[in-house]
Formats: sequence, structure tokens, C-alpha cells
Amino acid sequence: MALDGILLSKLIPEIQATLPFRIQKIYMTSQTELLLQTHGTAGKKQLLISTHSVYNRILFTNRSYPTPNEPSNFVMVLRKYLEGSIVEKIQQAELDRWMVFDIRHHNEIGDLEYLKLYVELMGKYANVILVNAQNRIIDAMKRIPPFENSRRTIQAGAEFSETPSQDKKNPFIEQNVDMNISLTKQFSGFSPFLAKEVEYRMSKGQSFHSIMEEISNSKSIFIANSDNEPVFHCIELTSVGPCKEYPLFEGIDILYFHREEKERIKQLSGDIQHFITRQLKHQSTKLPRLIEEYEAAKDCDKWREYGDLLYAYQITDTKGLKEITLNSFVDDAPVHIPLDPKLDGKGNARKVFQKYNKLKKGQVYLQEQIQLCQMEIDYFSGLSEQLKYADFETAMEIREELVKQGYLFEKEKVKKKKKKKDVSPSYTTITTEQGISISFGKNNLQNDALTWHTKKSNIWFHTKDYHGSHVVVHDDNPDEYTMRLAANIAAYFSAGRMSSSVPVAYCPIKNLKKIPGAKPGMVELGKYKMIYIDPDEEQINQYIKL
Repeated sequence: MALDGILLSKLIPEIQATLPFRIQKIYMTSQTELLLQTHGTAGKKQLLISTHSVYNRILFTNRSYPTPNEPSNFVMVLRKYLEGSIVEKIQQAELDRWMVFDIRHHNEIGDLEYLKLYVELMGKYANVILVNAQNRIIDAMKRIPPFENSRRTIQAGAEFSETPSQDKKNPFIEQNVDMNISLTKQFSGFSPFLAKEVEYRMSKGQSFHSIMEEISNSKSIFIANSDNEPVFHCIELTSVGPCKEYPLFEGIDILYFHREEKERIKQLSGDIQHFITRQLKHQSTKLPRLIEEYEAAKDCDKWREYGDLLYAYQITDTKGLKEITLNSFVDDAPVHIPLDPKLDGKGNARKVFQKYNKLKKGQVYLQEQIQLCQMEIDYFSGLSEQLKYADFETAMEIREELVKQGYLFEKEKVKKKKKKKDVSPSYTTITTEQGISISFGKNNLQNDALTWHTKKSNIWFHTKDYHGSHVVVHDDNPDEYTMRLAANIAAYFSAGRMSSSVPVAYCPIKNLKKIPGAKPGMVELGKYKMIYIDPDEEQINQYIKL
């Protein structure tokens, strides 16, 4: 669900209240996101502009975003023209989903120039376009050549034309409603979802005027779930059911940050999810074949019997024969022995004995391969689960782990820029009301750093029979609340997140052992106890901004 014009009209004044502000730094955190570091009357702020086809938005954010090592060409152009410039005015086009920034800056020789930055948040057509005082496009995030859109070309040097007005009524001014026509066709700024909510309220007796007044006075965003998908707007969603209220920017950050972060991880991490999925598929296909070969190898004794019979009966002339039948030594039953028609009796006897020895030795090899294959499946299943709740830094550490394990090759550019000293993985730590610290890792490197570099008497938690985080309570004798909170964190950041009564094993760290030659994150438990917990997101949200 994307922003509509009315909700955008609630966000713009929040940004306008900070004007004028200076653009200090510009980053492109993904292919569709711009992050402007600004400084103005409200102090230092981060203005995020996203042109994602679904998650497009504009807001001030306090979250931390990754920045690529090499800026794109568009960012280089923006830095040339906009870093150090002053944003004097931001204006929305009526209730449409685009706005324009009026900007002044000094060029290379010190002359004052005026520019316009158009931010269009219209689904798949979302774009950011920099225009000079002569109304010529300097550059755009998404260029549109004439053969794609003859009416509106978005290319450097082309004359810029604003998105045409929809010629609809402003619902804050003209409030005469024709009930025979949908609200989206009558009024500007209305999305189908908002129209549905307003029509529902009107059917319950509320007037259109009072609804628009409520929208006008709203300073919050209300979020609810409909068919397991979040829906939201700046008024209570009575047509959906219970909803949670948040401040505008905070609510939109909660809605979109983690969803778009998955896109960001794919773009900036080389799509490690695709690599892990491919490896899982490969190993899962390989395992049944190995098991089948092992079962066949276990039946190797029949080949020894074939050889014994060929030698015992002194079979010599077998050339041209594909099979011979001899009586068993045990019960005198007929035994059908396959032959190579090119070989004589002794040659066939040697061949069946060779097959017997090969299968016998192969049993050991196949057992090792089956064990390795199962370990690989277990390892990549764990990585796949970790990526489900990974932030960008966690995903980068997973990539680093795959490089260290030899699954991926590090790019030369990254090698050159690599720091001399490796930075230790940073796990997450929270503090309870009782003053007890609880730490947990979100990937194998963080799990290892936490588990093996912590006081041995601290209490360690991990879900039993599920892939998940290592959780450590930095206390030798924690109270029941802390124990259950740690178990809840272990259950929530695991493959058992959506289950109930998740089993969580816990013990002092001194009861753990490293498994020689095992993958990162693997431990062997000694003596431990169990606790069963229902994962509770609300409790975790009190300590961690999910």
C-alpha cells in the first residue's frame, strides 16, 4: 500500500516547519533511495526520499542507512549542484503525489543560482528530477527516453514539463459529495483505501465534512492489518478494526523500513539470498541420490558371492555370455550372475570382486558425504533463516562469512579497500529494568563472537531443534523475568518465531563445547535445562526497535 495525496499533504507541513535548511551530504542508499543530511532551524536531520514503486515516501528518519562505496552518477550530479545549497521552499502540487523543492546555491564561480528539485511519488512512475532556472532537466534518478514516453521525456537537457493536474475537487474546500460517483473520481488526493474508509463512515452516519475535519487535524498515522497486509492512514480505520496509533514519521518508518531493507540487501549485498537458496536446492537434490547409492552399496555382499561361485565352479569360458546361473553354497538355490561378454571366467570373477571392494569402501565414503550434505543443508537453512530478520550490516557479515568459508569470492575492489584490522561482529545488547544486560547475535559470526568471548558463568539460551540466535544473559543467577525475556528473544529470532511453546535450551556458557571442523555458529551442549515460551513481539519491541 502506497501513500496517497492526502496523506502526503500531512507529511509536507512537517518538513516545511524545518525550513530553511542546508543540504550538507547526499547519499544514495539503494537504487531507489536518496538520503539527504540537512541542517536547519530544527537542527540536524536526515530526509529520506524513496522512489520505490510500492514503498515510495518522503520523511525525516532517525534510522541508520548503509551507504555504498561508490556513488552513482546521479548522486555525483546532486552533490555537485545541491551540497551546501539552501532549500527555501517545499510545495505540494495541490493534493497530487508530487512536490517541488525551491533551492538556491552558488555555482563554481560563486554566482547565485536557483534550482528546482521535483519529487514525484506516483507508484512505478516515482522519480526525482533536478531542473535548472531555464526549466531544463539537469538529471533524473530514472531517465525516460522519448521512445518510452513521447508526451513526457525525462532526459538531461530536455525541457521539463510538470505532471498535468487531475482537475478534481479539493476535498478540504469543496465538500459536496455525489454518492453515485466514487470519491476517487470526484476528489483529488483520495486513494481507493481512503475512499472505502470514508464511504464506510458515511454509511454509519458521519458527515463528509466532519471526516475531512478529522483528517485535517490529525497528527498521527493509524496502522492495522487487513488480510495479513498492513493498511494505514491518518484517521482511525473503523472499516478494518483495531489499529495502533503512531506519530506520522515514526509510523511510516515502521511500515516501510524493514520491507524496503530486504530490497536494499538484495541490491547492495550481491543477492546472497539467491545464492543461499541455490545452495539449499542443490544439496537437497543431492542428498536423496547419496542415500540411494548408499543403500545400493550396503548390498555389496552379493558381489562377493558371485566371485566365490565363479572361482569355486572354475568357470572359464564365459565370452559371449551376459549371465550365468550357479547353485548357492548355502541352500543350493540358483544364483543368477551378470557377466561381461567380453571377459572369460577369471576376468568376470576379478570384475565382480572389484565391484564388491568398491562398494564396500564406498559405504564409508557415502556415509561421510551424506553427513556433509546434511550439515550443508543445516548450515544454509540457518543462513536463510538469519536473512529473514537481518538488517544490512548483519547481511554483510553473512556475506563475509560465506567468503571466509570459501563459498563466495571477494571482489577485488573490496579487497583493496579492506581495513588492515578486521572489525569484530557487533551483536545486539539490551538492558532490563533490573539492570541486567542481555545480548544476542543475528548471524553466525555474531553468535560466535558472543558465545566464545563472554564470561563462562553467564547463561546461554538457544532454541532446541530450530535455527536461531545465541542469547546470553550477563548474569550468573538471573531472575525469572530476565530468563523468560531471554528465552523470548531466542524464540523470536529463530525459525520457530510463528510457533507456540517453542523449546529453548539454556545453560552456563561453560557447559558448551566447540565442535572441531564445524561451521560457524555450531556448538555442542553439555548439561542443560529447558524452558517453553510463546514468542511475544510486543515484549521485544519494548527493548528493540523492530
